[in-house]
Amino acid sequence: MTVTIVVVTGASGAGKTAAVSALDARALPGVRCYYFDSIGIPSNEEMKRDFGSGENWQAIKTEQWLSLLAGDPDRAEVYILDGQTRPSFIRSAATRLGLDHVHIVLLDCAPGVRHTRLVKGREQPELVNSQMDCWAAYLRGQADALDLPVIDTTSLGIDDVADALAAYVDKEM
Repeated sequence: MTVTIVVVTGASGAGKTAAVSALDARALPGVRCYYFDSIGIPSNEEMKRDFGSGENWQAIKTEQWLSLLAGDPDRAEVYILDGQTRPSFIRSAATRLGLDHVHIVLLDCAPGVRHTRLVKGREQPELVNSQMDCWAAYLRGQADALDLPVIDTTSLGIDDVADALAAYVDKEM
């Protein structure tokens, strides 16, 4: 059986982990959720020392995640991966691994909303910076260029975003 992998990506504060966690809590039949960051995120110095750069680390780990999920570790039909990774890395890894059923969904929101979530909700004000704003803009640009589905979480609650993800999964199954 061929499994479907849906990678939910977006900048910090877009709602990825909260939405995937809400979807996971629903225990949908045949759907399993995984979290990219569960492997641990090394420091920038470690990424540079061990992988040459943070980008190389992200590309390598993205491919490892897709390989793991393609191996169907839970005998599921659909695997959802919450991961802040480049769509181009996902596509390249899927091609190298010969995977035809890998989908990417971008969660995005207005910068002010993302900032508020990072400061008040997550208590990570250090992530409110121009680098994260540029990363969010870059991801949106890649999503637009690659014609990827985008869920704008600006005015949606977590359950609404989980509903949108569930609807996407239903469509792809």
